[in-house]
Amino acid sequence: MIRPFGEAALLVDLASANEAQAFAAALRRDPPQGVIESVPGLASVLVEIDPLKADLARISAALERRMLDLDATPPEGRLHTIAVVYDGPDLAEVAALTGLAASQVVALHASGELRVLFCGFAPGFAYLGDLPSELRVERLATPRTRTPPGSVAIAGSMTGIYPAALPGGWRVIGRTDVSLFDVRMDPPVLLLPGDRVRFEPA
Repeated sequence: MIRPFGEAALLVDLASANEAQAFAAALRRDPPQGVIESVPGLASVLVEIDPLKADLARISAALERRMLDLDATPPEGRLHTIAVVYDGPDLAEVAALTGLAASQVVALHASGELRVLFCGFAPGFAYLGDLPSELRVERLATPRTRTPPGSVAIAGSMTGIYPAALPGGWRVIGRTDVSLFDVRMDPPVLLLPGDRVRFEPA
């Protein structure tokens, strides 16, 4: 499904994160005339357009044709190994909720590669998935007003790292010193959709 998203964008609904990342990458490689940027979400792509140079109906038709020929193989992202000190304030509670020992929570969280599904919430925040089913817990009933930068947290099927001191309701199980957002970098964010992350206990 393709629908207007404000006056200068279209939202394209897709079936999965793989399709969203593949579709966004294809549009970035060969954008239809008038398309400025393509931003993947969990199962959608926000297509930003130049309203002065583009016709929504024409671009919608072009996007529909692209969807028919879509190769749903996502781009092969970079691999990042991120060291984590697993001493978060919610680690013991996560262990209790899952019926695991704290050491097992750590082992599962660091057991394999996770993929950046999409970015959002704050500059540098990447949603990584999918976590092992044994590790999935709900968000905190009452969100924190301040979660320290570098906090490694989990919620549902995803995990993420807070790039700055921010409010949030994810359960914090560890911390890292990695810099996720720096305006001096190109690009300014470390983790991009399609990138792979391996957490390493420090």
